[in-house]
Amino acid sequence: MPQETSLRALPPPENNGFVPAVPEFIPVQPSYGYGQPEPEENVVPLSHYLWILRRHKWRIVAFVLVCVASTVVISSRLTPIYEATATIDIDRQAPAAVIGQDAARLAPNDADQFLATQVKTIQSDSVLRPVAQRYKLVDASTAERQLASSRVENAPVVLKKLKVTRPPNTYLLLISYRSPNPELAADVANGIADSYIQHTYNIRFRASSGLSAFMEKQMEELKAKMERSSAALVQFEKDLSVINPDEKTSILSARLLQINTEFTNAQGDRVRKQAAYDSVKSGSLEAAQASTQGEQLRKLADRLDEAREKFAGVKTQYGANHPEYRKTLSQVTELESQFASLKANITQRVSLEFEQAANRENMLRKAVAEIKDEFDHLNARSFEYKAFKREAEADKSLYDELVRKIKEAGINSSFQNSSIRLSDSARPPLLPVFPSIPLNAALALLFSILLGVGAAVLADVLDNTVRDPEQIQHGLKTEVLGSLPVVKSWRNKLLPVPTNSNANGGLVRSGHHGDQAAAFEEAIRTLRDSILLSDLGRRPRSILMTSATPREGKTTTSVHLAIAHSLQSRKTLLIDADLRRPGIQSRLALPNERGLSTVVSGEVEWRDALQKSEVYPDLDVLTAGPASRRAADRLGTVLDKLLGEAEKEYDLVIVDAPPLLGFAEPLQMAAVVDGVVVITMAGQTNRKAVESVLTSLKRIKTNVIGVVLNEVREDMSDRYYNYGYYGKYYSKYYKATTV
Repeated sequence: MPQETSLRALPPPENNGFVPAVPEFIPVQPSYGYGQPEPEENVVPLSHYLWILRRHKWRIVAFVLVCVASTVVISSRLTPIYEATATIDIDRQAPAAVIGQDAARLAPNDADQFLATQVKTIQSDSVLRPVAQRYKLVDASTAERQLASSRVENAPVVLKKLKVTRPPNTYLLLISYRSPNPELAADVANGIADSYIQHTYNIRFRASSGLSAFMEKQMEELKAKMERSSAALVQFEKDLSVINPDEKTSILSARLLQINTEFTNAQGDRVRKQAAYDSVKSGSLEAAQASTQGEQLRKLADRLDEAREKFAGVKTQYGANHPEYRKTLSQVTELESQFASLKANITQRVSLEFEQAANRENMLRKAVAEIKDEFDHLNARSFEYKAFKREAEADKSLYDELVRKIKEAGINSSFQNSSIRLSDSARPPLLPVFPSIPLNAALALLFSILLGVGAAVLADVLDNTVRDPEQIQHGLKTEVLGSLPVVKSWRNKLLPVPTNSNANGGLVRSGHHGDQAAAFEEAIRTLRDSILLSDLGRRPRSILMTSATPREGKTTTSVHLAIAHSLQSRKTLLIDADLRRPGIQSRLALPNERGLSTVVSGEVEWRDALQKSEVYPDLDVLTAGPASRRAADRLGTVLDKLLGEAEKEYDLVIVDAPPLLGFAEPLQMAAVVDGVVVITMAGQTNRKAVESVLTSLKRIKTNVIGVVLNEVREDMSDRYYNYGYYGKYYSKYYKATTV
């Protein structure tokens, strides 16, 4: 039959006689070869996530509204909780004591560690127990009540509703307590603050009292030790017969220095007098004159010289009997006697002075030796004395210091330090802090939106069915020939057979003028062109329609595809090769006494088993015929011969085969046809099943033309958004053509 036959069914006014197809139905050219480079890894675009949100928007909105409404209702029915806060001010510059070293000690630079310690102190059992007992805050659980009462009472108190915080960069501590009773919350917060202040005072008082008690115990022993050391010092001084050996040593040092000086002078004096004595002892007049009485001797010598000179003159002038002579002689004699006597006296006196100087030197020598011995003896004992004195003074100083410390501790223990003080008392709050209905509603809105969006995206990610053309192209490495929209009026029903004679006007127009039927009719035409125009140089003459599992619409698609091809005035042969569950005869209202099974059995020739359709004159149908297990086993060989003959007489042979998974004959059929088309149910067929089918077909080197998505809905992918628009468009067109 000539290939140039025009399309009689749909003569639209534009596009050169071709009906404009839905863009989503236009497939990519199929590939008959293998070994093409694999496409790059698919990256999910942002538009896909937006489509997911549009698809599930009403579910998400409903979920969000339910969550927010439930949160508001539950929050409004919850018991309101009030929070009261007391503020503690900690002054790190305040002295820790009234007197003593602590009064002048500066605060160390450890503010963070100190405040963290105070926070833990506030949360301690010693601070919380008095308040918990006063306001009966500890509510033991049932299990705790079964324990011994002593264990429950001795267990540490923990207030879960207590919160102690520190505002940044401050020396403030905020003590907050929550309770359904605002007055109780304020009382507990103030009670904990007072208990904390009192607890710090008690700690300091107990520490000072303990220190005082310890020092008092040590004081008796220290006092006895001081008395022993003092007594030893007194006894030592008594033994030395001195009050202060240090001062005695100083006197002896001065005396020794003085006596030593005198001894040195005496030695010099003795040497001088010894020299004078030796000179005088030799009888020299000059030595006598050099003595201490030399002046008197010199004067007497001068008088004697004058008398002698005078006597010499008188002697010359007068005679021996002259009175002047005897007078002068008498004077000379007297002077000589006096001179001799004075000289003897000087010699005796020099000798005596020498003896006195020698005696004095000996005495001073003995005195120096005695003082030096006494000084050495006292100096040797002074080290022992100093040791006794140091011990006595140390014991006395330590005793005095201990007495002072005890007095300071007693005074400081009664001093209530003002470094920790209550800055702001807690007051009963006016508004509750929990539940905050606006906050809870906002959080519920936020988390419900996140949860709803996450659930929608997760459901899309976990969806393991085939439903998107791009998913098949990238994941299964197979082209998508077309997408057939769902027609709700056909669900679970057989395709109605046209009863009017004007069947050329449409495939399923009889009784079905809805938008869905119109869109399905255009999808079939698009699928027809996708198969036949995919490779103009080698158009398939026979195709096999199969699926992975039953009830995926392969028979319906085969019937509509055959009708669409025959409406182009092209000879078309439709073969029902599903001998186990035939369905073509029911959809076209044809008898099934003879068919493919009888041809395989050799009962009739295949041309004799053909049936004509009055509605579609260019369509011949070979039904399945009576069911036969033996016929199914021999189907592959017979079908190869049948297709070889039929391809010479028909433009296209369409073979409706059983599902490929679980049956053997579809692989035999696929090996003898020009191409295989796999029908999948969008959103229902498992991706692994389709992958298994394609793997089996490619293993036997079958030409897989592509995959067809059946029963596609608008909400299955963001690529199907225009189904509604084009369905309405074509429904208007068909209504106009039928009028």
